[in-house]
Amino acid sequence: MYTQLQYANRGVVTPEMEQAALHDGVSPNWLCSQISSGRCVLPKNINRTFKARAIGEGLSTKVNANIGTSGKRCHIDEELDKLNVAVKYGADSVMDLSTGGDLHQILQKVLKHSPVMVGTVPIYTVVARKDIAPDSDKALFDPEEIFTEIETQAKMGVDFMTLHCAITKSSIRFFDTFKRTTGIVSRGGSLIYKYIKTTGLENPLYEHYDRILEICQKYDVTISLGDGLRPGCGADANDPIQIEELLVQGELVQRARAKGVQVMVEGPGHMPLNQIEMNMKLMKRVCDGAPLYVLGPLTTDAAAGYDHIAGAIGGAIAATHGANFLCYVTPAEHLCLPTTEDVKQGVVASRIAAHSADVANGLPLAVINDLKLSQARYSLNWGKMFDFMLEPELARKRKDESESKTDDYCTMCGELCAMKTYKETHN
Repeated sequence: MYTQLQYANRGVVTPEMEQAALHDGVSPNWLCSQISSGRCVLPKNINRTFKARAIGEGLSTKVNANIGTSGKRCHIDEELDKLNVAVKYGADSVMDLSTGGDLHQILQKVLKHSPVMVGTVPIYTVVARKDIAPDSDKALFDPEEIFTEIETQAKMGVDFMTLHCAITKSSIRFFDTFKRTTGIVSRGGSLIYKYIKTTGLENPLYEHYDRILEICQKYDVTISLGDGLRPGCGADANDPIQIEELLVQGELVQRARAKGVQVMVEGPGHMPLNQIEMNMKLMKRVCDGAPLYVLGPLTTDAAAGYDHIAGAIGGAIAATHGANFLCYVTPAEHLCLPTTEDVKQGVVASRIAAHSADVANGLPLAVINDLKLSQARYSLNWGKMFDFMLEPELARKRKDESESKTDDYCTMCGELCAMKTYKETHN
């Protein structure tokens, strides 16, 4: 059994490539070539069946929604509701980041019910199962546990995994040389940092990377190279620590491709607006055009409660300049576990960002969609307008609740509608 990358390297267009190409309105042969080059990935475990989607250069910007329990709140039905809401409002994938309850049972249910790609962070599962004292000076995990968990999740059908392989002993020494405002904000990154500091050993995910590649090749699991040393605030953005990890990510991209394993690269979560373009271009250059998966990025640290808006601003800019996959940010970011409504708001905000970038990048499907909506708006054809809106549900509700729900003109301008006046005068 070959991976999608190995098939592409042989010039074989798979049924999954045909599905993904149809979704994005591109040629299957072109997509096959993009996957072969590593500029696109098609995350789909051999043990799962769903309509495939591809991520990468020349394709529509995809959106991911994080769901999952915590040690303080664990209701699997609630998480499945979040999954359904995320998919309903347009998420292309979900990540199960559960850390509370029966983690394998939860993941199994998510995989069973999800009609889209599913991602995980295996180190969460390993560490969440342990009862470790906060001041423990011992390693948080046995490396064998992580490799076992990676293979277990691969067998279960996980399509892509965030693995913090690019943190090394060298980068930790480098990290301790520089002062950061918020230190390490990645949960996986902090766990690897503690492992290296308490044991003096190398990061096993880096040291035994070839072992990971063997597992991922066997099940066609796409690696998402985690950015464990990403900046957690604007003041830390694009510092030497972030860039040092990026260089290692670039090395690991090449090693994965050489083994026939699909790979994408994770990017920053916090970054001032004026630095995003430069950072995206740098990431693309260092990682040889690999698809970029970014959290937001948040353009301000002061938008708690509205971080989905800050994330959408950053995401639109990032996707205009190279990001291919946006991890949503919800209004609950930095505050609490998101509710189902938070999930909806996060997905919609990220989809607006993704679509805005697709329009800016001239993707035909996005441009045509907006053109048709504008033509319907000029014709005052409300039914057609709703057909082309990214989230028509709220728009229909607001229009129906207004006093002019049976009129051609909305209550904003009424009979003074500018387009009505123009057409009467023009004609």
